[in-house]
Amino acid sequence: MNIANIITVGRLLCVPAVLYCLLHGDMRLAFYIFLIAGLSDAVDGAIARRFNLRTELGAWMDPVADKLLMVSVFVMLAWLGLIPDWIVFLAVTRDALIVGAFLVTTLIGNPIKVAPLMVSKINTAFQIALVVTVLSDQAFGLGLGPLVTILLYLTALLTCASGASYLVVWMRHVAGSK
Repeated sequence: MNIANIITVGRLLCVPAVLYCLLHGDMRLAFYIFLIAGLSDAVDGAIARRFNLRTELGAWMDPVADKLLMVSVFVMLAWLGLIPDWIVFLAVTRDALIVGAFLVTTLIGNPIKVAPLMVSKINTAFQIALVVTVLSDQAFGLGLGPLVTILLYLTALLTCASGASYLVVWMRHVAGSK
């Protein structure tokens, strides 16, 4: 296991820590842990690319760590009433459709290569920005309600665009076109 994979495991371990902090109302610590976890995603990717440390294990663990962190925190924020449940529904549905499409193509013997689209990367950045904004607003009382609202709608738009883009890629793959 290389350093990039170790960082990814660290991000996985941040998930229960953030959830525990949120559940117990420690918004500042939740904010800091989430921020570290989010930054670790960029760091492990940069290290893997820069030092050619990409591995199959890392290719699987990284998106799992990302999704586990984002979905868990989204669900907890909605449960706490800090974000609306419809944004969680959109994000989870998009992720489930992507995983489902991957499983279907694998089961029919026509696996699709896992490669994030640019719109998906932008969507992830907005999801992270939304969570950081909500947590920082809760932790430090910054009055960021209007910014949270803007980020909610931009994230929703990007989530739909990302889901639609993956659907097009999947349909083309299944149909056999490039």
